[in-house]
Amino acid sequence: MKNIVMKESACLACGLCRVYCQVKHSPTTDVVKTFLRYEAPQPRLRIETDRPACFSVRCQHCEDPECVKGCLTGALSKDSLTGIVDVDHDKCMGCWTCTLLCPFGSLIKDKKSGKISKCNLCADKSEPQCVKYCPNGALLVAEV
Repeated sequence: MKNIVMKESACLACGLCRVYCQVKHSPTTDVVKTFLRYEAPQPRLRIETDRPACFSVRCQHCEDPECVKGCLTGALSKDSLTGIVDVDHDKCMGCWTCTLLCPFGSLIKDKKSGKISKCNLCADKSEPQCVKYCPNGALLVAEV
């Protein structure tokens, strides 16, 4: 399965991965409009900047995901073909059980919707936007 891998030594903690994640999930593809005209959506990753190491934390699309097993409503599922763990927002009730079960702490509580938000590897794009726009090449898509 393909997933995003990180070269920690190349991460500058610039936050562009977060910015382009937000743009990807906003009503527009324009960076300025995302933040000035619309309420920018919650990014589906976070950045840890405890120097000297910096890295982005996002869903690892686990082989046997605890979040999927513990989801009370079946909102989280793993695609057997792509390996992507995704969320059905119509089923999510915002109980946050999955956040407690994720060993990476990568699921995001979307305060606006009251539901869970998570990386889906930009499944509808040729490559994840965080990878595409990382200025220092710290994020890569690789077979894991």
